[in-house]
Amino acid sequence: MSQDQRPSPDRSRAARRTLVACVATVVGMVGLSYAAVPLYRMFCQATGFGGTPLIATEASKTTGDRVFKVRFDSNVSTGLGWRFEPEQPSIDVKVGETATVFYKLINGSTKPGTAIASFNVAPEMTGAYFNKLQCFCFNEITLAAGETLEAPVVFYVDPEIVKNRDLASATEITLSYTIFPTKGSTKPLAENADPTRKPKL
Repeated sequence: MSQDQRPSPDRSRAARRTLVACVATVVGMVGLSYAAVPLYRMFCQATGFGGTPLIATEASKTTGDRVFKVRFDSNVSTGLGWRFEPEQPSIDVKVGETATVFYKLINGSTKPGTAIASFNVAPEMTGAYFNKLQCFCFNEITLAAGETLEAPVVFYVDPEIVKNRDLASATEITLSYTIFPTKGSTKPLAENADPTRKPKL
């Protein structure tokens, strides 16, 4: 190649910069795709968007007279082979009152398994007022074949809900969980169990 046919140094640098920019863009897009799910989850938990309950760090300092019937729903993804159910179908709670309920998980299969639970509340607008203090959701739970786990959910309904005119006629809130299999350790582990309670079969 003659000297006249060789790319100029400026053109070579420009081509390298373009290549680096393209590679950086692809890497950034891949990184954002992995971060999208946890970022969306954090957004929902911070705002109550889509009926996602808020995560609270302390109990409500006030209570009120308004009472909600909180119903508990559970769903198991196809193929998991587990039983998953609340120990009671519903409870009545005053706004601001801290309540504790238990969900029972039983691995009815012949092999260890690992699962994770997602949740939401209905009506969706109540998600901004439904505060969880303790929850087993989004934590991997591994159970041996036949093992049972009782997992607590501690929550309260923010008294501020009484100021929302759109929810003035609301009397019920449904907390719904769906549990589905996930990749993980098959070593039996029930770290979320309450050691003071004996499982009910």
